[in-house]
Formats: sequence, C-alpha cells, structure tokens
Amino acid sequence: MRPFEGLPEQDAAALRAMGPVWADDINRHREQVVAVYTPLLAATDRRGVTVDAGLAYGSHARQRLDIHRSAATPARGAPVAVFVHGGAFMRGNMNSNAEIYGNVARYIARHGYVAVNLEYRLAPEAPFPGGADDVAQALAWLRTHVGAYGGNPEHIVLIGHSAGGAHAASYVLGIGEAGARAGTRHGLSGLVLVSARLRADARPDNPNAAGVRAYWGDDESLYEQRSPVTHAARLDLPTLVAIAEYENPHLDAYGAEFFHRALQAGARGLRFLQVPGHNHTSIVAHLDTADQSFGPALIGFLDSTRPQSKQET
Repeated sequence: MRPFEGLPEQDAAALRAMGPVWADDINRHREQVVAVYTPLLAATDRRGVTVDAGLAYGSHARQRLDIHRSAATPARGAPVAVFVHGGAFMRGNMNSNAEIYGNVARYIARHGYVAVNLEYRLAPEAPFPGGADDVAQALAWLRTHVGAYGGNPEHIVLIGHSAGGAHAASYVLGIGEAGARAGTRHGLSGLVLVSARLRADARPDNPNAAGVRAYWGDDESLYEQRSPVTHAARLDLPTLVAIAEYENPHLDAYGAEFFHRALQAGARGLRFLQVPGHNHTSIVAHLDTADQSFGPALIGFLDSTRPQSKQET
C-alpha cells in the first residue's frame, strides 16, 4: 500500500513534499490537492453508477443531497452511508467541484451501499447547532424516503469530514438543541469521523479560527461544552476515527483525544487510524482512485456494522 498510487510521479512527489509543510498554508495546499486529483477522478469509469442529484430534504437552498448507487448496490435493503463534507463551517459544498466530494459517495456505492452526499447550511447564517440540525433533518428525510432508492432506513452509517465531522459527532452525541430535537436515540449503525474538528478552539495557530467563531460563537467559555470531545463518553455505537498524517493544526490530537476519552468510558466497536502520507484534503480526495491508503479500511469498517449474515463473503 503506497500513498498516491496512480498519480503521475511528478504529482505524487509534489504531494509527498507538501505533507510536512501542509499547515504552513492549508488553503493554498488544499487548492493544489484538488487540482491534482480532479483530472484523475474525471477519468474514472462511471459505468454502472447512477446519481439522483439535488434532492431536497428541507426548504433552504443548501438543504440538498445526492444519492449514489452502483451495479453492486442491491435493489432493496442496501445499507446506507451518508457523507457530510467539510469547509471550515463557512464554506464548502457537497460537490466542491464536478469530482470532489462526489468521489467519496461513488467509491462507497461501488461497494454495495446507497451512498448519500449531503449539503447543509453554513455559518454565520446557521450558527451552532445549525449544522447538526441539518444532519438530523436529512436523516429524518432519508428514513422516510431512502427505501425508494433501495436503501435500508434501519441501517445508516454517518461519515463526517473536517467541519462535517463536528456536525456528525454533535448529532450522534446529542449536543445542543440539535441533540434535543433528535431525541435520545440517534438511530444509526455506525459513525466515521475523518480529520474531524472535534474541539472548538480559536487558538492563534488555528488558521480556521474565524470559522470556529462564526459557528460556535465568540464566547470561548462555551467552547468546552459545545465540543464533541467533551461528550465522547456518550458514544454508544461503532465508530472509526481517522486522521491524516499531515493535518490542519491540532485536528490529529483532537481525534486521538476523542478516541481516548470514548475508549476510557468503555465504548465498544472503536477503531483509530492514521493514514500515512496523506493530508487533511487528500485523505478523502484520493478515494475512488488506485490509491488504497484509506478506502479498504473505510469499507471494512462500514461492512463491520452490518449483520454478519448479510455481509459480503
């Protein structure tokens, strides 16, 4: 397993060199990663993959989702995986461009899932707990409608990347008003947190501190109570925490802290993975390419949440 498999050697070398200095300019480096992977993803074979795009789960223009299926997805009763994109709370789309983040849902659909790519309202228009509210609303919509797309509403795994990981974790842990409206049961079969922001901080070395303030508020005395790490002991479902070797400042430590706190509280079904060579963006951008750095572990975890009798053999 070699990071950046399938990329032209010049691009692979550039990404390898980028890793150790990723945090020096994460926005510029993110643009470079997207530029490298977009043409590679555009060349992938889409035969057998279908997308029902722009389905509304709410009244806001951003309350939309895409449903991906493939020839490997069962016609009925398929497990469902929902991907929530990142973007530092104030930006980002489920389709950052024509290839990313649709590549994540497409990759998962190729492995027999109904894969959902989810968009949500942004800060400052929708501050805490607006993102988690939208996750709750989307999941309620899916439980009613996903059966028409072949999905099993009783088997849904939630996946969040970066800021999307904060929203996913907040929903599962019942943090803030979103948790109260969601009820005491999240109704999920699993959770995946990928390079997730699991602690609110406005530290001077956090390049996305403005996004944290826009979403979690200016009152830093509230950050501890609003942070998913604070409530990790509530975790009650199988969870994969994945971080990149080269992360936005402190996100790797926050992921490890969340895992440690949940494990110490007796959580079961926990997995922790650091993806070698990859950075905060490439950890998801490389999915659906020849690079097997993270994909097999992700699918392995998703499959582990399925009843044994229904797993692929």
